[in-house]
Amino acid sequence: MISTDNITLTYGKRILFEDVSIKFQPGNCYGIIGANGSGKSTFLKILSGEIEPTRGSVAITTGERIAVLKQNHFEFDEFPVLQTVIMGHKRLFTLTQEREAMYAKVDFNDEDGVKVSILEEEFNHLHGWEAESEAARLLSDLDIKEPLHGLKMKELNGGEKVRVLLAQALFGNPDILLMDEPTNNLDVETIVWLEEFLYDFANTVIVVSHDRHFLDKVCTHIADIDFNHINLFSGNYSFWREASELAAQQKKDYNKKMETKIEDLKSFIARFSANASKAKQATSRRNLLDKITLADIKPSTRRYPHVNFKATREAGNDLLSVETLAKSVDTTPLFTNLSFTINRGDKVAFVGKNRLAITAFFQVLMAEDKADAGMFKWGVTTTQAYFPKENESYFSDDINLVDWLRQYSKEKEETFIRGFLGKMLFSGDETQKMATVLSGGEKVRCMLAKMMLTGANVLVMDEPTNHLDLESITALNNGLIDCKGTVLFTSHDHLFVQTIATRIIEITPRGCIDKQMPYDEYLTDPRVKKQRAEMQ
Repeated sequence: MISTDNITLTYGKRILFEDVSIKFQPGNCYGIIGANGSGKSTFLKILSGEIEPTRGSVAITTGERIAVLKQNHFEFDEFPVLQTVIMGHKRLFTLTQEREAMYAKVDFNDEDGVKVSILEEEFNHLHGWEAESEAARLLSDLDIKEPLHGLKMKELNGGEKVRVLLAQALFGNPDILLMDEPTNNLDVETIVWLEEFLYDFANTVIVVSHDRHFLDKVCTHIADIDFNHINLFSGNYSFWREASELAAQQKKDYNKKMETKIEDLKSFIARFSANASKAKQATSRRNLLDKITLADIKPSTRRYPHVNFKATREAGNDLLSVETLAKSVDTTPLFTNLSFTINRGDKVAFVGKNRLAITAFFQVLMAEDKADAGMFKWGVTTTQAYFPKENESYFSDDINLVDWLRQYSKEKEETFIRGFLGKMLFSGDETQKMATVLSGGEKVRCMLAKMMLTGANVLVMDEPTNHLDLESITALNNGLIDCKGTVLFTSHDHLFVQTIATRIIEITPRGCIDKQMPYDEYLTDPRVKKQRAEMQ
């Protein structure tokens, strides 16, 4: 078990946490949620010991081991893949090195023999003889094939590194597992595997994630950060959201009822206080009035942006045709023989094992790159708005947000620009923030505002939920469901894809799989699996 006792963390005058006392029990998976900046990742770092709180303490049951999903993808670049996984169990890895050093001694003596026997006993206790086979099995389960196990980490691509670090965190059956955004950069199959692994995991899991489907699948409890405190709720994310909304509504209804009763009592007292025959009743009502208290309803720190895509004009029937399109990087094909037609009103989720291929395809469509072969053609009535995966180049100018958004708006009046920024949660002095210092989530909201101002009838979006908090993801999700135009997008957020997409196109190196069906159905359809196998 891991618990906190009156944890307080302050940065200058800012209080991030105040007197947080909470217990995380074995056998449960806790999802940490809260608005951007509320301290979710910081709280995990406090639990792991990476950050010291200003006041309070963290207690871990004696003998229990914590494992943390590493965020630095370059930390182990000089180590072999298999060894990197075993390094997730620090004591076992240290023990292995000590044993090897002892056995390598040229002048091995009796005293060394005694030390080795002690090391061997602990090595056996920690199942050291099975370490390499367990690490190899985890890697294979995560689609890191055996030929890669002996390579150095720097020889792997980004997606492979993420999966190795995931294997490292899971290795050795840790008692307490801390994971910050574990589904980022994982393909669908790996996310499903991780969901099943955590569902069966018997120890304690504490996870930060913006993936609502993932939180619903794995969480037994939700730890909600709000007003510098953490409140614990039983159930998954959807249960927490519905229960919290119901509780808030019940408080509002109760207050409305009590306010009506208060007004009635005040009216009675005012009318009959001077009436001798009614004075006793008026006093009784006054005593009753003094006892009525309204429920304490704090406005949540959570805020939802207003996301609404309205096309200036409707597109015609000829929207987009793609014919035998191909693109490679160096000599490696990202995609070949892509051919399909997009219809007006389609909401197409592009999926595939190689996310770089989808990004490259979108860049070709938006004339940011050129295809190696094939062609595509937009309909003459279409207008496109693009959300790129990388947006740094849009925020290189040292200008404030009003001026930044004004350059993309036909309406130049400051009141209009400020009003639009307000819809995206930038109000007051926040509109004077410089574009160069925005956080990842703030940049995404700016890019969404830019897209809305274009009035485009086709939206092309590459991972638009990255860096957003749950509230902004929900707002964007609902905005795209309501959108009347055509949407071409990719996202690692399962629920986002499931609730928006009317069509799935999977990009493979040898063509595409194109199905008009919901995402969940696509993932389990045997015809899709057969077609995918034939295209390997």
